[in-house]
Amino acid sequence: MSVEKKELVNTAKHKKRIESYDIANSYETLHLAQDLARFISENNLYHNIHGKEYVNVEGWQYAGARLGILPIIDDLLDISDERQIKFLARVRLVDIKTQQTVGSGFALCSNLESGKKSYQEFAIASMAQTRAIGKAYRNILAWIIRAAGYEPTPAEEMNYMSKENTKNKKKQVSKDRAPVDPQQSKDDNIKKRPANVKQKTEILLLLNNKVITKDEKNKMIENINSLNEARAAQAIHRLKKVIQDRDLASNAA
Repeated sequence: MSVEKKELVNTAKHKKRIESYDIANSYETLHLAQDLARFISENNLYHNIHGKEYVNVEGWQYAGARLGILPIIDDLLDISDERQIKFLARVRLVDIKTQQTVGSGFALCSNLESGKKSYQEFAIASMAQTRAIGKAYRNILAWIIRAAGYEPTPAEEMNYMSKENTKNKKKQVSKDRAPVDPQQSKDDNIKKRPANVKQKTEILLLLNNKVITKDEKNKMIENINSLNEARAAQAIHRLKKVIQDRDLASNAA
């Protein structure tokens, strides 16, 4: 088991007493991001599409359930015509404690889409509902999924690359590449290793400091999944220095 996975498992065990998380509490939702990273990875609830990892609707539902937010299908409309089978689904998210609506989303599905020509009516209707659930959760929980290390778009919204095409592409790239020195390749892999969950959590906690502006916070959150371990370490160092400098300036004033 990798060091990062051990950290995630230990964190999950430590937080086992928590039955649910509070979406208004940034500290709790950051721990939820760690829990999500573990759950999604262990249960393989994501698709790698064009080199990026997108979470399946089951992963989004898990995040919502831990926050006490459940989806309600309000509408499932058959808008088919002579050319296609097509459904539209509308979903709202309800806080089970307060019974208040906290989010919503809608989605379409048609058998004219790539790979769905042979789908029967029930399968098209089901996919419309699945997409709408993922979309509704994305509208309010995208930043938590991003903090967990995944792309903030539900996998069901993406166009999948077939496994065969992916394999063929990898083979072609392998043939085209010139021989690489093994040590150089190892060094490059270390540099390319993405920021781990612990680093992302520390960055997000630092971003919640009152001296960090909203624009600075949004920009960092938007780019957090593009950071490798080295750049994440640099970002943490810079954030700490900025916070320290601004605190000193404030106290001096």
